[in-house]
Amino acid sequence: MKKYVCEFIGTAVLVLFGCGSAVMLGGTSNVVGVALAFGLSIVAMAYVIGNISGCHLNPAVSLAMLINKKMSAKDFALYVVAQVLGAIVGIGLLYLIMANCMRLDVAVEGLGANGFGDASRINLSMWGAILVEVILTFVFVYTVLGVTSDEKKSSVAGIVIGLTLAFVHIMGIPFTGTSVNPARSLAPALFQGGLALEQVWVFIVSPLIGSALAGFTYKYLNNGEKKKEAEK
Repeated sequence: MKKYVCEFIGTAVLVLFGCGSAVMLGGTSNVVGVALAFGLSIVAMAYVIGNISGCHLNPAVSLAMLINKKMSAKDFALYVVAQVLGAIVGIGLLYLIMANCMRLDVAVEGLGANGFGDASRINLSMWGAILVEVILTFVFVYTVLGVTSDEKKSSVAGIVIGLTLAFVHIMGIPFTGTSVNPARSLAPALFQGGLALEQVWVFIVSPLIGSALAGFTYKYLNNGEKKKEAEK
């Protein structure tokens, strides 16, 4: 139960601070600030809950771990439930904060939802959004698998993962707002409704596709290396 609680808390923190920064900072000129908010949230949580749950905070990461047999199907299902609930609580807290700000209107500012077409800063098409999210998620999840599979890198894993999340956000924010995390996308869409809710399927399906590609690619490329090391 502790690991599920950790995933719940960690995802709530990630979504509150990440999406909160997206709402407060906004604008293309503040892309780096928003990206760092997401990345540093991962760094902070990794060194607090990483030794308990692994600090996935993302159904896409958990899916890749399942593919590589680093977690059971039961744990995967319960991790996803905890992550989604944590994301909803995180956005709920952001909503309450904004509701008490006289100069902020959720209907105008939004809650950091992802989007394409009219909801994209550069009017990216649906297929463009799918491609971007698959690529960004592949890079992020592939990095997570690599850095967490080597015990020698355990001391810096949180920093590497956090910085990787930040750099995929730097590219992705102008395109889609950057998802790479179905839970992070679903929560604000549920609160905002409308166009955000209509488009959210792209930001659930695409990260899972990118994650599966990363998971199977890592499994294929690294299994041979592990066998060679075992033989030595």
